[in-house]
Amino acid sequence: MKRVLLSGIALAALMVGSAAAADLGQAPVYKAPPPVVPAPFSWTGFYIGGNLGGAWANNHVTDVTQGIDFSTNNEGVFIGGGQLGFNYQVSNFVFGVEGEFDWAAQSNNTSSGVFIPAVGDTFTVNTNDRWLATVAARFGIAVDHWLFYGKAGGGWVGANNCTINDVTTGQSINISNSNTNSGWLVGAGVEWAFTNNWTAKLEYEYLGLNSRQIVVPAGFAIAGDTISSGNRDVQTLKVGINYLFNWGAAPVVSRY
Repeated sequence: MKRVLLSGIALAALMVGSAAAADLGQAPVYKAPPPVVPAPFSWTGFYIGGNLGGAWANNHVTDVTQGIDFSTNNEGVFIGGGQLGFNYQVSNFVFGVEGEFDWAAQSNNTSSGVFIPAVGDTFTVNTNDRWLATVAARFGIAVDHWLFYGKAGGGWVGANNCTINDVTTGQSINISNSNTNSGWLVGAGVEWAFTNNWTAKLEYEYLGLNSRQIVVPAGFAIAGDTISSGNRDVQTLKVGINYLFNWGAAPVVSRY
C-alpha cells in the first residue's frame, strides 16, 4: 500500500514538472493593438477664400411723365473678390452664414437714343455697377466631400445707377450717383472638398434691387419729369476656393 501511494505521488510530481517545463519553453503571445478608424469628413468650421466670375446687370429706366422707357443693354462684366463664413453640420445637413464682397470691372450699359417729341431732343441712359456685397444664410446636403447648397439673404450694390444724357444739347443728369442700392438675394451652388481643408465651389446668385424715383430738377430739358429706375437686378456666376478650418471629430479606435 505504501509502495502504491509513493508511486502515485511520484507520477503526479512528474506530470507537474513536465507541464511547467512546457510552459517555460512556450513563447509569449501578444495581441495587436486595435486599428484606428479615420473620422468621417465634416463641413463644420470657419472658412475664408476668394472668387472670380462674371456679373450681368439689368435696369429699366422710365420717364413716367412722358411714358418713355429707356431700357439699357444687359452687359456682362468681370468680378472678383472674397468670402468668409461658418458651417455647422448635423448628420448630412449643413447650415451656415456667409459674407461676400466683389469688385466689378467698369461697365457702361448704355441705351440707344430715344427721341422725346414733347421736348424735341434725343436722350440716352447709361448705368454702371462698381461693387457688390452680400450676406446670406447657407443650407445644404452633404454627401461626404460634396456639398449641395442654397442660400438666401440680402445684398448691396455700389452704383452710378444711371445717367441721362440730352444728346441734342449735351446736358446730362445723374440719378442716385455713387450711392448704394440694396435688395434681396437667392442663390445655389455646389462645393467640393478636395482635401480635408481645401474646397472649391461653383455658385450662381440673383440679387433683386429696390426701385427708385426722382424728379428731374430745374435747368434740364425734361425738368419736372418723374424718372423711375425699376426692375433692377444683378446676376452672378462665380468659381471660388476656400480654406476650411475643419472641426471634424477625432479618429475612432475600433473595438475589434
